[in-house]
Amino acid sequence: MLEDHQTAPSTTSWPAAYPQGYAVVDVETTGLARDDRIVSAAVYRLDARGEVEDHWYTMVNPERDPGPVWIHGLTSDVLEGAPLFPEIAEEFASRLDGRVLVAHNAVFDWSMIAREYARAEREAPVRQRLCTIALSKELGLPLANHKLESLAAHFGVVQQRAHHALDDARVLAEAFRPSLQAAARGGVRLPLLECRPLTEWTDRAAPRIGHQSGGYPSGGYSSGGYPSGSWRPSRKRPACPYPNPGRYEPGKQLKQGMRIAFSGDTSVERDLLEDRAVEAGLHVATSLSRLTSLLVTNDPDSGTSKVVKARQFGTPVVDEAAFGQLLRDVEPASKT
Repeated sequence: MLEDHQTAPSTTSWPAAYPQGYAVVDVETTGLARDDRIVSAAVYRLDARGEVEDHWYTMVNPERDPGPVWIHGLTSDVLEGAPLFPEIAEEFASRLDGRVLVAHNAVFDWSMIAREYARAEREAPVRQRLCTIALSKELGLPLANHKLESLAAHFGVVQQRAHHALDDARVLAEAFRPSLQAAARGGVRLPLLECRPLTEWTDRAAPRIGHQSGGYPSGGYSSGGYPSGSWRPSRKRPACPYPNPGRYEPGKQLKQGMRIAFSGDTSVERDLLEDRAVEAGLHVATSLSRLTSLLVTNDPDSGTSKVVKARQFGTPVVDEAAFGQLLRDVEPASKT
């Protein structure tokens, strides 16, 4: 279903280095894990100044249990007649082509999209993404937290149907426009990240009908909006080849060899997030000690043992979105 909304272009000056177009995206999924699937997707196409050009929405048959119906509202009966992802892949791609993908916690939406295209033996035409959480931090917006509802409230955008892909994308598009304009006025460098498409994919066995995947455990959600009470087995990783250079200093780069610990649930599957850290030359620690360089958690006020120890030891703490930004530019290990 496609509906168009045309607007007159702005006549104000604009930074020449800014992108020429954006695709504001929201996807609803069967869960948060590696093998979860998209059940609905929406795209608002914006011009260079953030004005809406058109929007598009579709449901997607995930070919499996729809997951948290109480969140996205899409039951198996509703999704049964929806198109499969390969059937909407071309149209979806046309909405993304040549534009910067914009999403709230963009690494999650991009990861889900990239996996779906890899399953379909195709490649999404996206080369850069922009996370509105990262942009709000660059702008120094006075938000109580980094939920979409807080960003929307700051700009007076009214949410009509939370966790419906089309309405979430609309809300984000309406909040992104003034954010983009504020960045342009202030000469702020946009926090753009490279999107690396997957070239191949192998699915593990999907959960049976009625059985939730590990992405949405039965323990519910933490105060930060992330699922709580999940359990996952530990993974053996090769030893980090670089010495620990010490603690992370806020405002500076991560350095290869730094010991990184994670606490609580993440929107990107933990294994994938840890893999990115290892690939960047960081040491992923399973526990927190005085030698830990940085703790990554989306709920710094929780009472987990790692968070408590971080407070005791004075270990720096950042959230998942900030960590994703830091991974962009990790300083090489010092030569000895």
